[in-house]
Amino acid sequence: MTVIPSSKPKAGPILPLKRDKSTKTSVLLTDKIADWTITIGGLFVILAVAGIMIFLVQVVVPLFTGAELRSKTEFGLPAATGKTLAYQMDEFHTVLAEVGSDGSVLLSHLGSGTALPALPAAFSKPATSFGASFDGEDMMFGFEDGTVRFARLRLSSLILPESDMPSGLKQLSERDFTDGQVIYSKISGHQIRRTGLVFSVEEPQAVAPEGVAILAIDYRVGGTEERPVKAFVIRDAQGQVHLNLAETRTNMMTQKSTTEVTNVVLPGLPEGFITASLLVNDRGDQVYVAGTDGTVYRYDARSIQSPVLAETFDLVPGSAKLTSLSYLIGEQSLVVAADDGTTNIFFRLPAIEKGGSDNFTLVKTHELDRQPAGITSIVPSPRGKIFLSADQAGNLWLRHSTSEQTLLKLKLPEGSASLTGLAMAPRGDGILAVTADRKAHLWVVDIPHPETTLGTLFGKVWYEGYEAPSYTWQSSSGTDSFEAKFSLIPLIFGTLKATVYSLLFAVPIALMGAIYTSEFVHFKVRAVVKPGMEMMASLPSVVLGFIAALVMAPLVETWLAAVFLGFVMVPLCLLIAAYLWQLVPGPVVRRLGGVAKFLFIFVVLGIGFQMSFLLSGPFEALFFAGDMKLWANGTLGSDVPFLTLIVWPLSFFLVELALSRLEEAGVLRLMPQGHDLKAGLLSFLRWGAVVMASGLLAWVMAGLLTSLGVEARGGVVDTYVQRNTLVVGFAMGFAVIPLIYTLAEDALNSVPEHLRAASLACGATPWQTSISVILPAAVSGVFAAVMVGMGRAVGETMIVVMAAGNTALIDWNIFNGLRALSANIAVELPEAVKDDTLYRVLFLAALTLFAMTFMVNTMAEIIRQRFRKKSVAL
Repeated sequence: MTVIPSSKPKAGPILPLKRDKSTKTSVLLTDKIADWTITIGGLFVILAVAGIMIFLVQVVVPLFTGAELRSKTEFGLPAATGKTLAYQMDEFHTVLAEVGSDGSVLLSHLGSGTALPALPAAFSKPATSFGASFDGEDMMFGFEDGTVRFARLRLSSLILPESDMPSGLKQLSERDFTDGQVIYSKISGHQIRRTGLVFSVEEPQAVAPEGVAILAIDYRVGGTEERPVKAFVIRDAQGQVHLNLAETRTNMMTQKSTTEVTNVVLPGLPEGFITASLLVNDRGDQVYVAGTDGTVYRYDARSIQSPVLAETFDLVPGSAKLTSLSYLIGEQSLVVAADDGTTNIFFRLPAIEKGGSDNFTLVKTHELDRQPAGITSIVPSPRGKIFLSADQAGNLWLRHSTSEQTLLKLKLPEGSASLTGLAMAPRGDGILAVTADRKAHLWVVDIPHPETTLGTLFGKVWYEGYEAPSYTWQSSSGTDSFEAKFSLIPLIFGTLKATVYSLLFAVPIALMGAIYTSEFVHFKVRAVVKPGMEMMASLPSVVLGFIAALVMAPLVETWLAAVFLGFVMVPLCLLIAAYLWQLVPGPVVRRLGGVAKFLFIFVVLGIGFQMSFLLSGPFEALFFAGDMKLWANGTLGSDVPFLTLIVWPLSFFLVELALSRLEEAGVLRLMPQGHDLKAGLLSFLRWGAVVMASGLLAWVMAGLLTSLGVEARGGVVDTYVQRNTLVVGFAMGFAVIPLIYTLAEDALNSVPEHLRAASLACGATPWQTSISVILPAAVSGVFAAVMVGMGRAVGETMIVVMAAGNTALIDWNIFNGLRALSANIAVELPEAVKDDTLYRVLFLAALTLFAMTFMVNTMAEIIRQRFRKKSVAL
């Protein structure tokens, strides 16, 4: 046989394949780009946060800048023919009107002092006394013959197109021109403002005995446009004080007006009493007659026919003399000034035990800074609680009564003549001082936020109508005399209250759920439950708020007892089911340990909810006297049954602890041994006995607490309203649970498997392993999950807006509403005028919320790092 040789060459030795171990340039470039992108993105995030902070601070800072002096002008006034009783200027600082004792009115241009045509004298004899309404437009003159005359002076402004401006006008300033009769001012928008005077005087009316001069007057105008009321109090030369009330009523059918005048002499004044000040409110039902020694006689004139001396009070203790007594706008604050430079604010407040005959008394509520010299006059602002005080040394201090701050300190130039007149502009942005040598000093000021200080924003403030200092938020009202109240403490408290109650509901459910799905549930069930919980986090908060407000709130109100019983019945059913599960044979348990067991839990939950509704009637009758809402209001029942529920968990712990110690000492042997049916049954009976014994102990403890004066109502449980914190806790809990659950479950699953295996190998049960090994190892992640949920609750807006009732209260009552910082911003900001006080305070609320979140997150990170160091050591 011929052998044909192979044509294939012989294979040589196999050489090892060389791999290029150098990193590709594209990879290095991509890594560098990613590194720079992350760095730049982080820097932009920091810059964005810093920018937000800077913007918030920039908006908030003007709240604390006080008043600013814009300009000062000094000019001479034309000579006056007689004594000037009142000074009035318009709101645009254009015209000054001086009312003389003979009824004449001198007009001059503010800034230049140029004289305008004056109104001649309206009276044949000079007035012996004068009074004016709060805005200065309504005036009253008293005469030596016992008569009075009413007058009205108004500086009116009319906006006209620029084309209507007459020619040949004399220029008074860059803005103002005159034709010798009125003043024309150029304003923006190609328009002019025409400023003129309207002055009218009524016929004389006798209010005192004929021939008896009227020496002092205080005059107020109140009522409505259809039923005006003129109230005035006078003191005549015989020392008598008369209260007069004129009510005008108009027949809507005939348009005929009738005026009913009541004149009474106030009783109770001592002989020789020297009157320093008279004061009456616009309703004519409160009259103050003050003497130079500071003694004030307060009259209750609610019954105008028979006024009563309600109280005698010393406004100026010591040797000081009273120099001025005046109302601030709203006629609830009394400004009391003395010749020692002191200025104090008094309120008339209810005082049943120590008050006057009308159960009211005067209380000093604000003590302001003392001026260098004795106070000579007080001029209240027509807007807000600002007033001007002048002293003998020529100091003019602009003050705010509620915040107790001195906004601006002005002073007449050295060598100036004595002060003879003082006035404030209608907007409170101008101060006019006139000296005896007819020199006028005009200060234009800017007082944007007089009521805001750190004390008024974060401290207790004594507001008008309140019996004590308080934290109050009330930004608006329906009256012009309303004083805004901007305390942020109720809003901060409301934020914390909503967060605490929502976390009390959410944290146990979320953490227990995370432990269960991480350590106990079948992997197939976990694959469905975890994504489902993560989907819950995508629910819009406005939807949850809508459901809470329109569905949950009425449902909770109707089934309040069932809801509370559910907190007891559902855990009780789960515990009973757990003990009964121990009676199931082992093979059956292993066969049903997956989906079937999980579905069984839902069946037990359904039974618990159903039992709560079925037993709510007997439960309400036993613990809450048949009506839980009335019980919470304090109308029905006692506190013992509810205190029993409160202390029952504590008593259960004490009984269980005592039994455990006795069993460990060998005194008792109640703990069953083994895992058979008998052991499971004995374990269930032992648990039932502990529940009954702890319930009896709880009842005894509740009785002792009640005897010691501990009350269940008036704190966490009190008056019930439909939109309350309980509903908010439920709704916010549903919003927070998915976040806490997801993060906590991930943290538990990230624990190394060898720790879990080692614990089980040492004989620990899965529950012992979860609580004693897995949870401590994952505590940093679990804590971070809770803090993320807390941050979500602190910043929640829509749920709180829709379900909390938006009541700015400070109490822990779970049945009452609240107002959170975020909800307040959402509700108030659309109505706030840009750059006004409310607008800036809302930005301060945002800054406060920002700071709270930053502090909480910082503390959480510090604590988390400590937990992390401990868990790393495991």
